[in-house]
Amino acid sequence: MQEKLSLKRMLALSWLYLAVLVLGSWVISSWSFAWGVLVGGVLSIASFLVSYRDVMKFFEALELQQGQSAKAGKKTKKGLILKFWLRFFLIGLVLFFFIKYSSINIFGLILGLTTVVFTITFSAVGVVWKYYFSRR
Repeated sequence: MQEKLSLKRMLALSWLYLAVLVLGSWVISSWSFAWGVLVGGVLSIASFLVSYRDVMKFFEALELQQGQSAKAGKKTKKGLILKFWLRFFLIGLVLFFFIKYSSINIFGLILGLTTVVFTITFSAVGVVWKYYFSRR
């Protein structure tokens, strides 16, 4: 099960899913829609990767501070929360500039932003499916 949910596998599936979405939306709709899907997907995948790295650094810092005071742990926690809100703000700023100054399709952008959500959902369903049906 561990290999089903590894970061490399999730990233590969995210990029594959994004490529299928971009090509499909370009063929079915328009380049503006496909451009929106591509921008949203790249933002989503980049945010996922940065979030993963931040959480891993947070747990490593907690592990190093295990014998220290609780005050040091709170500082690490505040740093993680601050990074989350900073990343959230930056994504909002990037989306604002793309929507305001580009001919990007907003619905394509929203579809692209769901790339990682669908990848995680499909991976979780796959793990559950394998768990329940491999035991019978």
